[in-house]
Amino acid sequence: MVSYYNLDPGKQIYFASDLHLGAPNLQSSLKRERLFCNWLDKIKLDAQAIYIVGDLFDFWFEYKYAVPKGFVRILGKLADISDSGIKLYFFPGNHDLWVREYLVEEIGFEVCHKPVIHSWNKHRFYIGHGDGLGPGDYGYKILKKVFLFKPFQWAYRLIHPDLGIGLASWLSNNSRARTGGKDIIQLPKEKELLYQYALMKSEELEIDTWVFGHRHFPMAEELPNGKQFINLGDWINHNTWASFSEKTGAVLHR
Repeated sequence: MVSYYNLDPGKQIYFASDLHLGAPNLQSSLKRERLFCNWLDKIKLDAQAIYIVGDLFDFWFEYKYAVPKGFVRILGKLADISDSGIKLYFFPGNHDLWVREYLVEEIGFEVCHKPVIHSWNKHRFYIGHGDGLGPGDYGYKILKKVFLFKPFQWAYRLIHPDLGIGLASWLSNNSRARTGGKDIIQLPKEKELLYQYALMKSEELEIDTWVFGHRHFPMAEELPNGKQFINLGDWINHNTWASFSEKTGAVLHR
């Protein structure tokens, strides 16, 4: 299903992903948080919509009356931007997939739990975090179904927040330590799962630009049909992002 939007003259839409706030320690996370807030201050001047395409947090879990502490700068900045009328889209990534109502009610996010097709001035974007897409990676695909299983989430909420948040943060850090190095290595196109996914799906979908996060390197490639593939990179090593306007089209900024 395609959602259609009109981009106002002189406005742009923006995309960023993979800040992993909270990791690996408070000092480095706070540095990234401040840098990203500065970027938000700049783009809000002409932004009509901002897409946060997953893994804003290295871990996120919402209890009924508790959420992970910290992140007050980024949450306050995003709430202020939302209050100003700029549309905010949030795609839960594999590290913050337990997002529920809090960020919707307090920040104003429209949460997209699955990839979406958004058409801006007839330019069609396919946007998703990217985890679990493409061929292979069957172990993670099974694990994701377990994490998204409602009874599992309900049972996890029975654990006291001090223990539950601490345990999940520790597991998230260990997971990233084991596999994070793979995410920063760009493979040839024929081995990149998200590029192959876009290549396969482009046979059935009319898409002008494919936008993903998840893989921690910036990548802008042309598909054989002349359409664009963009991987947003991250704000750990690259501080990269993408924008779209009628004048420039879709651009990856390195």
